[in-house]
Amino acid sequence: MTGHLLRRLVLAPTVVGLTALMWVTLPAWLIAAAVLSPLLPGRWRALRLLWVVMLYLTCEALLLTVLLGLWFSSGFGRRVRSPYFEGIHYDLVQGVMWVFFREARRVLRLSITTDGPSPDAHPGVPILVACRHAGPGDSFTLIHALMHWYDREPRVVLKDTLAWDPLIDVVLNRLPARFIDPRGGDLEHQIEELAHGLDENDAFVIFPEGGNFTPERRQRGIDRLRSLGLEAMARRAEALTHVIAPRPGGFLAALDGAPDADVVLVAHTGLDHLLTVGDLWRALPMDKRIVMRWWQVPRDEIPTGRDDRIEWLFAWWERIDAWVEEHRPEDLPRR
Repeated sequence: MTGHLLRRLVLAPTVVGLTALMWVTLPAWLIAAAVLSPLLPGRWRALRLLWVVMLYLTCEALLLTVLLGLWFSSGFGRRVRSPYFEGIHYDLVQGVMWVFFREARRVLRLSITTDGPSPDAHPGVPILVACRHAGPGDSFTLIHALMHWYDREPRVVLKDTLAWDPLIDVVLNRLPARFIDPRGGDLEHQIEELAHGLDENDAFVIFPEGGNFTPERRQRGIDRLRSLGLEAMARRAEALTHVIAPRPGGFLAALDGAPDADVVLVAHTGLDHLLTVGDLWRALPMDKRIVMRWWQVPRDEIPTGRDDRIEWLFAWWERIDAWVEEHRPEDLPRR
């Protein structure tokens, strides 16, 4: 059985069944969480976590059920990628993410604010969004912001391992998105192909660092530059303390695939110090403020040559690193 069939025929029904079981046994879970909460640091940590897990599973199970109905109503999937059904899928994703983020912010005591202008300084223009990658759920936060705040329809490039979440697998295989294996294949061609045909409300999303920030990934990025003989660039990467040196190939491919798109650079801070599951557990409830900063660059201000574009991207990553240093929460240690 292929991984694709396993996710569709085994994991998706398992999620729906597990959610139903969790709701049937919810009184027992509530009692256990209430008993544990006074024994754990933080305010009702176990109950808060239980509610977030229940909410996530419920959203996933309900949407999987609706998606199955859409598959039937689209002629057993024959028209599921048509513009009509694509619009329905975007609306469903936006609605579910609004519910989940509203409750997550309330229960975990999170706030999200924007520093600087919105990425709609040039409405009616497609945008290519290049975002820093750090902290739990930053990609979901970015997609939620683009859809809910700015009425954009995202096209996403993401690692193929995320397809093991059955909801992500089903939804993004029906929308303009691409699961890629970073270890092989013509990645730049796939990215350029996905970026073709952006319209006025589309947003192509890419994370040039290639993975969530960790000190180990940062060092590997520096070592990779040195192995390529780029000593000057490696020294510049060593000066970056909060970001990983960007890998320009995918970003440049997206620029080539969307020649009319402006570029939006996104920085954020607030949860980037949470690197492990243990860090996340100790931070609950979070009582944190996530700050996002957007810079929109018109297309005619972006260099045209490959080397100039690489230098331009690296310079922006240096600017993002400096912004993060300036806006990190004061109670966090400096790196």
